Amino acid sequence: MTSSPVPEGTTPGPVEPVGPVASSPVRLGTAPGRWVLLATVLASGMAFLDASAVNVALPAIGADLGAGLAGLQWTLSGYTLALASLILLGGALGDRYGRRRVFVVGVVWFAVTSLGCGLAQTTGQLVAMRVLQGVGGALLTPGSLAIIQSSFPHRDRPRAIGLWSALGGVAGLVGPFLGGFLVDAVSWRWVFLVNAPLAVVVVLVAVRHVPESRDPERTGRFDTVGAVWGALALAGVTYALIAAGDGPGRPQVWVAAAVGVLAGVAFVVRERRAHEPMLPPAVFADREFTGANLSTFVVYGALGGWGFFLVVELQTVLGYSATEAGAAMIPSTVVLTLLSSRAGALAQRTGARLPMTVGPLVTAAGLLWLSRVEQGSSFLHDVLPPSLVSGVGLALLVAPLTATVLDAAPDHLAGVASGVNNAVARAAQLLAVAALPVAVGLSGDDYADPASFSAGFRTAMVVCAALLAVGGAVAWATVRTDTLKA
Repeated sequence: MTSSPVPEGTTPGPVEPVGPVASSPVRLGTAPGRWVLLATVLASGMAFLDASAVNVALPAIGADLGAGLAGLQWTLSGYTLALASLILLGGALGDRYGRRRVFVVGVVWFAVTSLGCGLAQTTGQLVAMRVLQGVGGALLTPGSLAIIQSSFPHRDRPRAIGLWSALGGVAGLVGPFLGGFLVDAVSWRWVFLVNAPLAVVVVLVAVRHVPESRDPERTGRFDTVGAVWGALALAGVTYALIAAGDGPGRPQVWVAAAVGVLAGVAFVVRERRAHEPMLPPAVFADREFTGANLSTFVVYGALGGWGFFLVVELQTVLGYSATEAGAAMIPSTVVLTLLSSRAGALAQRTGARLPMTVGPLVTAAGLLWLSRVEQGSSFLHDVLPPSLVSGVGLALLVAPLTATVLDAAPDHLAGVASGVNNAVARAAQLLAVAALPVAVGLSGDDYADPASFSAGFRTAMVVCAALLAVGGAVAWATVRTDTLKA
């Protein structure tokens, strides 16, 4: 294949540019732009497919490996813990050594550890490999958005992010159904094993077609101390929340909680004093950046709880097979996939504030409606309509929220900004999966008891709806009406 021509209006640059943006930005709608989108969409889609498919596979994993509710929580939380703890470091590595380079390393790491997950023989082995898989996710996830931010000119970014959200949603569309099919037809192990061929395609496309970029100002030592404190803070709090399900008064729960809180304080102090911090406090001086990330935290916490509870409710209470439960998740993802790019364009006309406020409220209405699902409920009358409503809300929200976070940060901090937002989202999901079962009174093998789990599901959906409403209120209070307007 011949090399792509330089886009009109740009000048040729070196193969390995050293600026905060690529020396030859690509235009949306051109062949180079399509290659960049393909690489980033496939990579983020691989991670998204894995996450959504694992949710559907949880009951089968529990039955095969003899795992209780805590084991299933750690199957999700082990991955998310590593991802949330190290994603800032992943963004900083990309800014320093090259976003494409670190992105490719992350894709390869993710594929190798996915094979390890598929071969695990015990719950402990699976959780350990999920933690290592999260390290790969921490390298590839911020790189995906940072590559878009640094490869496209400013005027193309909102639409590019909208397309990234929409096309990446195809993985969310395929993930639950494919995961359920693999669980029923072959084994839950293939949920992880399918990542390898996708990773090969991503690496080939990225190496050949994605322009390199980095931040030349990132030259100091890595903030490894900050990374350790951040990981310890999340690990301590997460362990305490999950362990509290089997007895909140036990000493190990309070010790873990104390370690997590103290490590969190140490992390904040470290980041304020470090010469080149992993989480630069200066980025939070921008009100919109802070507000958008706060909205991200509560919204993605709600979405994490929704995803965890709904697939188990469908299988444990309504008696769906894994394939049927996966198929039931498709409608909301179809709506998200079809409307995300339009939402990005809408935000350029109305500004980001309106869709970032209305989107969470519409999703909250869908979850309140969904809370009525119980034994004997019909898919067509009780599951499908609220799922479609929730999908509309998500479509309004996701692309404008992501674009606002990146727009509020300077270009040379694209990797850090993407890392911060992803870390916030993953930490929220991590804490939601850890805390919600305890908050609604579930523990042990309650996930396999229809009566116990259904009661907890109803309460969890109400809590998630309330979190979404808070996210919309935060966006209304902190995002300007003209943000993202063309």
